[in-house]
Amino acid sequence: MNFEHLIQINDPQNPLVQSLTREQLWEGLVLRAEQPQLFVLGLDRCDILSRDGDSMERELHYGQAVVRDRVTLHPQSSVRYDILPTAEYVGGSLTMAIEEPDAQQLFLRFTYSTTLPEQANPTPDERQTQEIVKSAYRESDIDTVHLIRQFAHGRNDDKPLH
Repeated sequence: MNFEHLIQINDPQNPLVQSLTREQLWEGLVLRAEQPQLFVLGLDRCDILSRDGDSMERELHYGQAVVRDRVTLHPQSSVRYDILPTAEYVGGSLTMAIEEPDAQQLFLRFTYSTTLPEQANPTPDERQTQEIVKSAYRESDIDTVHLIRQFAHGRNDDKPLH
């Protein structure tokens, strides 16, 4: 299954949305890669097994479940997560890419590619499952942006920031 969506970071038409710089957004993406337990619900611990330049191998612990992935940082541009498939978990990838069409606008594009099969003519149940997964991804990504805003601006309140 493939899924892609875009979150607007800066909105020059909405003065209530605090702007982020590209650097602040990038720092937030790096923080998410290095300390995912701050961003991912249910994640107990993350062990960085190795680092090689702009890549790292990680082990993510969700209770008894362990997921391994490789994170590749493209400085100031994007972060790619490659999840290694196991018998229990689907593999796939997630790329978070910064887009800046002009000095006033900043976006974050999320691109998912999983090993979940995508049928040409899905049954209603398959379609519903795909929509549930996409909705969960979207909500998680909105939360990620919300937390990046909080870390960038030192905020601890629960006001919507996106």
